[in-house]
Amino acid sequence: MNAADRPQLTGSVLVDAGLGIVFAAGIAFTTYMLMDSWGGTSWVFDLAIAVMVCALAVVRRWRPAATAAAALIASAVAIAVAGAAELPQEPGPVTALGLAVLVGSALRRSPGPVAAAIGAGGAAVVAGAWASGHGGVTVLATLMMTGALVTGPGLRLFDSARPDRARPR
Repeated sequence: MNAADRPQLTGSVLVDAGLGIVFAAGIAFTTYMLMDSWGGTSWVFDLAIAVMVCALAVVRRWRPAATAAAALIASAVAIAVAGAAELPQEPGPVTALGLAVLVGSALRRSPGPVAAAIGAGGAAVVAGAWASGHGGVTVLATLMMTGALVTGPGLRLFDSARPDRARPR
């Protein structure tokens, strides 16, 4: 087999690989910062939630609505658990980024009622974060989710307006 016979990496694979690198670096940095500021094992819960949500974001192309729904449920539970156990506020910065990717992707590719439910779930998770406390983490999660709620439907409209391309699957 020579180089011409090998399958070429598509743009989506490269984007997902880059996103995975960003997630890994962000998770490592956030974990280090939580170890330094909160101490003890307070960082373990944030690490587990971030890894799960970011892993779902990397594989979102298989089932965008299902992965988004799973991440939204996990994040809602994480907000409640973190508040009850007095852990760092959820969703953490990298978790919020993963949620934004998942929600935006689901809004772009899912049927109308499913997309509406995912969008409402994203707004509910952010509202839950605000109910559990205020701060920079909450503002960051709000900004990222707002970006997803605007970008996902915008790309959906763009896809439907392109005559050379049907809606992405």
